[in-house]
Amino acid sequence: MRIGILAVQGAVEPHRVKFENLGVESVQVKTPKDLVNLAGLVLPGGESSSMIHLLKLNGLWESVSEFVHQKPSWGLCAGTILLAKEVISPAQESLGVIDITVVRNAYGRQTESFISNLNPSPNWVDQESLEGIFIRAPKISRLGPSVKTLFTHHGDSVMVREGITLASTFHPELSESNKLHQYFLSLCQESR
Repeated sequence: MRIGILAVQGAVEPHRVKFENLGVESVQVKTPKDLVNLAGLVLPGGESSSMIHLLKLNGLWESVSEFVHQKPSWGLCAGTILLAKEVISPAQESLGVIDITVVRNAYGRQTESFISNLNPSPNWVDQESLEGIFIRAPKISRLGPSVKTLFTHHGDSVMVREGITLASTFHPELSESNKLHQYFLSLCQESR
């Protein structure tokens, strides 16, 4: 199994290390041909408007859109913004995969970044709390009817799933745990 990590901008290397630690090959996705034969795609944190610009500049927008509408994908922070059906504050184009509304930079500026425990929902595999690292994070302000919350922070959904698509407003690639990357791999395995 090979997992792609969108590598036009953002935090690529920490995800590569997580997958390597789990014994899975990852591929940096920079061109449409890099998407061939991947089991899933991670859209990492970074700056969403820069990512959109670079996706279009590199001829990747249509290929990535097609991939994430058909195969497992996981958006993290800026990647969540890219996958959301609606983006506000300010409004922005997106791939429109997961039925959520996302408020950009809702937790504040870089200096207001924080680490906190996350609460698992009954939809999660166990009831163990996980660490959430929030860096200029977006907030999920609306969930569509088929979107399931996996983790919350102070009552807000911070990790959600709809079908084969995951979205997180925090950065699990920067924490010690591999649990969420393992969960994504199991989702990729199930959908093969």
